[in-house]
Formats: sequence, C-alpha cells, structure tokens
Amino acid sequence: MIKLSPSILAADFTRLGEEIKILEKEKIPYIHIDVMDGHFVHNISMGIPVIESIRKTTSLVLDVHLMISNPEEYIEKFAKAGADIINFHFEAVDNSKRIINQVRATGKKCGITINPETPVEKLFGIIEYVDMVLIMSVYPGLGGQEFMVSSLDRIRKVYDYIKKNNLNTDIEIDGGVGLENIRDILEAGVNVVVAGSAIFGAKDISADIKKFNEIFKEFDYK
Repeated sequence: MIKLSPSILAADFTRLGEEIKILEKEKIPYIHIDVMDGHFVHNISMGIPVIESIRKTTSLVLDVHLMISNPEEYIEKFAKAGADIINFHFEAVDNSKRIINQVRATGKKCGITINPETPVEKLFGIIEYVDMVLIMSVYPGLGGQEFMVSSLDRIRKVYDYIKKNNLNTDIEIDGGVGLENIRDILEAGVNVVVAGSAIFGAKDISADIKKFNEIFKEFDYK
C-alpha cells in the first residue's frame, strides 16, 4: 500500500494542531518530521520538544528524518520523544550497521537516507537491515526545491535491488514531490511519499490529499 507522509516543515506552526487533525480526518498514516542541526545541513529546524508535543496530540506514525551529524548521540532521545521511524543519513555516519542496531535496540523502525550525490549502490548490502530507504530528490536542508529528475533512475535501482533480493523494504522519496510528477515517482517504485508544500501549501489540504490518494489507488491495484 502506498503511504503519504506530509512534511510538517511546510506547515503553518501557528495552526499545527489543526492541520494534524485534518491529516487524521483524511486517514493519513504518517507525519514526516525533518530534524536539522545547522551542521550536517545549513538549516536548523524542530527537535525533540516538538516531537514530544506532537506525540501528545496524535497517534499517527511519526516518520522522523534526522538530518544531523552524530545521530548515535540522539537516537534514544528521539525514540523516547515518540518517533516511530528513525531515519538517519548514510553520509552522516562511519558505520551504518552500528546505527541500525542502535535504532533496533529502541524497538523503533529504522530507515536510511541517501543524498542526491551519493551513488545508491553504496546502500547495497545495507538495505537488508532497514525498514525503509529514503531517497532525497533535492539537496537536504531547504524546502521548496525542484524535484531532480535523475532521482527516478536512482529509485529504479533501489527497487530492482529490493525485488531481486526478495525484501520488503519501503522506498520513500523526499523533495519536490507534487501532483504533477507523482505518477512518474510511483512508477519508478516509491511507496512512501513525502510531500510538504504540495500538502500544507495547498488552499484546501483535504482536497489535495484526496487527489494524491486517487492517484495512489491507480498503483496500489497494479
């Protein structure tokens, strides 16, 4: 089943509680939360206190994307704060399997993220140990960037590897996703879709969620 994971980086934080209620009403399964430290990426965003607050208001799956250096220092804290999926960057660590084991020890699902300039083949041999691969289709750290079309070939390579090895790993995409390119993205093999501005920047959030879901249905039955 294809899942939508709206990124609250694009939400109106003065109305965040209301907007999360809209997601719940539309039966959205995930909320994507981007954590940036100003070091691994040049921007700074929400952290542990925000996740704790969101956790108190919703039972939706919190899909936490750590765009931070030294994630091993914070994994337990994010797990305790309420993260359900903890996704770290391949480029941020020296030993991916050690971090994966650390996430597993918290009882949470684990994802690994790869930046546009890193060959996806570097994840081959690691994908077996994670629940999700997040392919960045923009450079991490800033919202509103255009989708990199070259990401489609990267998705296909990861999808082919997963199928060849009989894995159940999710493929998530993040960056520049909208109604105009979602079919190409799904065709390539993605099944978890991060959308920020395309959801929270819409005049009618519910209406655009329904549009995404209608397209998802075309692929869920293939």
